Order: sequence, then C-alpha cells, then structure tokens
Amino acid sequence: MGRFDGKVAVITAAAGAGISHAVAHTLAREGANLVISDIHPRRTQETAEALCKEFDREVVGFVADVTKCDQVDALIETAIKKFGRMDIMHNNTGFNKLEHTWEMTDENWHNVIAVNLDGTFYGTRAVLPHMMRQKSGVIINMSSMHGYSGGDGIGEAHYAAAKAVISGFTKAVALEVGEYNIRVNALAPGVIENPFLHRNYPEK
Repeated sequence: MGRFDGKVAVITAAAGAGISHAVAHTLAREGANLVISDIHPRRTQETAEALCKEFDREVVGFVADVTKCDQVDALIETAIKKFGRMDIMHNNTGFNKLEHTWEMTDENWHNVIAVNLDGTFYGTRAVLPHMMRQKSGVIINMSSMHGYSGGDGIGEAHYAAAKAVISGFTKAVALEVGEYNIRVNALAPGVIENPFLHRNYPEK
C-alpha cells in the first residue's frame, strides 16, 4: 500500500528534470494516479510512457501551455473525466531568462510573469471547484528563495517578482479555502541542479 493509493495528482512541467521529475516518480511509486503535463509534446509522451512502464500504472500525458487558461482548464477536465476526482495539484511550471532590468524587454518580462505566475493562478483556479465539492485537496505551488532574496544580481527581477507574488497568492488562497479542508502551500527552494539549468544560468 502506498501513501497515495487512489489519489489523483496533476503535475505541470512534469516532463522536465529536477523537481518535476522527482515529484512524478515519488507520487507514482506511492500509488497515485497521474496526469502529467508539459509544453513539449515528445517529452510529455515519453515521460508518461516511462512512468507507466516503471510503475505498472496508467499515466496520462497532456500537452499544455500553462499561460493559456483554456489549455489548463482542459488539462484539469481530462484528469476529472479519466479518474473522477482531484486530490493533488502541483503547479510546478517555471521559466527564467536572465536580463538586467534596464535592458529587459517587455516580451521577456511578460513571458516570465506569465509562465510562473499566470500558470500558477490558472492551475489553482481550475482545480478549486472540484476540491471544494470534495471538501478535500492539496495544492502545491512553486515559489523560490529568489522571491525573498531578489536573486543573485544577474538579471532575475522578473523571476523574483513572480515568485514573491506566488508566496502571497498562496497565503491568500489558503485563507479562502481552508474551511473546505483544502491545504495550499508554496515551496521556496534554492537552485536545484538539473540538465536544463545551464541553458539560462552562467557557469560559476
């Protein structure tokens, strides 16, 4: 018996590496039914198939851009139609593109805010009606230590801003839905080593 037998979990950015990879494997190993999403079609399918094979359970892969509310809504509806309930939502999608504030383009600012903050809002909003009907559920949002520290001075103002707001957003939602037995928490890790990290961060 696993700790999450019979539970249904949705994980965004689950075809990446680092945190999402570990979360998906841990929940699958502990018996949860998974719907994993990512914006990359091939990686999403390959990750779902690998989890199915490793843990001998059905894992649904769903391609979604978390900056598009209709795609996030469709992701959650897919989970509900497939498994009939919604227990765990891990809003894990994150994105950063280093650029100093005085050089930052509107596009870069809006892209980083959209992926990190809008994606978290869309995912949270989509699952809450289902969890409120059940009177149970867990939402896990990804903040960052950079939301408190401001980062390392290498061009992360947009990312730090988004992560700081996620912390405040999480607290506000937790106060709203606590009476429904829904827990809403934010994790604020430091830098997690993974193969994708060096695409955006310089070698030290």
